Amino acid sequence: MTDSGAHHFEVLSSELVYAGAILALRVDEVTMPGGRSARREVVEHHGAVAVVAVDDRDRIATVTQYRHPVGRRLVELPAGLMDSGSDETPLDAAARELREEVGVIAGRWHTLVDTASSPGFTDEALRIFVATDLTTVSRPQVHDEEADMSIGWLEPQDAVQRIFAGEIVNATSVAGILAYTQSRSGGVVLREADAPWRDRPTAFDRRSPRT
Repeated sequence: MTDSGAHHFEVLSSELVYAGAILALRVDEVTMPGGRSARREVVEHHGAVAVVAVDDRDRIATVTQYRHPVGRRLVELPAGLMDSGSDETPLDAAARELREEVGVIAGRWHTLVDTASSPGFTDEALRIFVATDLTTVSRPQVHDEEADMSIGWLEPQDAVQRIFAGEIVNATSVAGILAYTQSRSGGVVLREADAPWRDRPTAFDRRSPRT
């Protein structure tokens, strides 16, 4: 019997089932403790970034956007996919999304938290930044759901209350807002904006190289 935590999970085979614009589904055959193997479905996804952008009044920027899978508009932090592959760093992607969605640029950036969205079936991971020293700029032209997006600014405690009231349910936004409010209480040293990111997804970008 293998000691707990000592087994090496080896991929015996891998089958691509579907590849689309923002994700791919593969099925891996993986060795299990005790000598057997099991099939594991894996959704490959771009990595993503989100931003807790805080203005000089200590308010957090939010966007309200229609999300088709749940069929309604959600209040969220500005966020987006790192869908430019290796051409764009996570920080570059966060700065781009902040400008596109909120119309601001930031003079100071730190890494707040890294999250794995649902590691039981997907490699999707997100890095959430804190952005301060904000300056208003023009937003580029937007399309589709983003053309319907509205921008808001919430006091941190108001944002926390809306989480516990079930009014902010986007997992990234919940994690980012709660982490930011905890960091404000002191005793937390935030990482640099370009800190190493162990779980940044790469499989989907390798499968779909940019041209």
